[in-house]
Amino acid sequence: MTRRDLDVHWIHGTPRRGGAADPPLQVHHHGPDTVILRQSRSVTFEAPFLYLLFGADRAFLLDTGATQDPATFPLRETVDRLVEEWLAEHPHAGYELVVAHTHSHRDHVAGDAQLAGRERTMVVGTSLADVQAYFGFTVWPTEVVTLDLGGRLLEITGIPGHHPASIAVFDPRTGFLLTGDTVYPGRLYGMDMPAFVASMDHLVEFADARPVTHVMGCHIEMSRTPGRDYPAGTRYQPDEAPLPMTPRQLHAVRDAAHAAAGQPGMHVHSDFVVYNGTGRLALLSLLAHQLRGRFLPWSRPRLG
Repeated sequence: MTRRDLDVHWIHGTPRRGGAADPPLQVHHHGPDTVILRQSRSVTFEAPFLYLLFGADRAFLLDTGATQDPATFPLRETVDRLVEEWLAEHPHAGYELVVAHTHSHRDHVAGDAQLAGRERTMVVGTSLADVQAYFGFTVWPTEVVTLDLGGRLLEITGIPGHHPASIAVFDPRTGFLLTGDTVYPGRLYGMDMPAFVASMDHLVEFADARPVTHVMGCHIEMSRTPGRDYPAGTRYQPDEAPLPMTPRQLHAVRDAAHAAAGQPGMHVHSDFVVYNGTGRLALLSLLAHQLRGRFLPWSRPRLG
């Protein structure tokens, strides 16, 4: 079923007692040429989102999920089927697939092995040098480069801070700004906080200059209760926040990043949590936050 709205019941884990198990991979058609996939929490608590965009000449898969085993995560089988369905309606000899990544943390690249060796498929490397070389960056990270899928031109720019090779992708056809782990309804880890703040400034400027309709990240960790996130490792999230964020929320993340820049640790906001740094104070703050979420799940959150 094709739905252009994003009011989607995403698979969010299976309760410990009763209830049918989630499928290993959920497929949502947002229009005939845009597919959003989500890996099941029954396979991995990360439950990442993947994006498959079709152009006239090639398809673009952004991220490959958190696990490798095709028996529990049928990524290759699913992608092959979706491409075959597309080609049945849009015949094209030599149709290609480009596989890229929002960044190279394992929960976004583990499925690469399933696609290695696939015919007419380019799996972009995961190092910063690989990303720069494939997309043609000469001024990293603020340059805006393009990737033509055939009548569908994607705009790509660098947003390091969470990871040195993080990118954002704007798709004018849907209005989606794909932001990986830099912006999503969850815990936003500024592992290099000065770079994260600079990237948020750049991302807001980038988005403001384009008709962005939805800011689409790769996870959901917030609940629908303002300021309350699900602790890391949660396998069942029945009250998840919506996946799409708005340009206004993007501005809020930018402002929150600036406010957190000189303060290591966790900074809780209604729709997201900013985590500043890798030092001892920041790690202790993260641990305390996670323990509080596990053992006092209904305590009132302290909003930043």
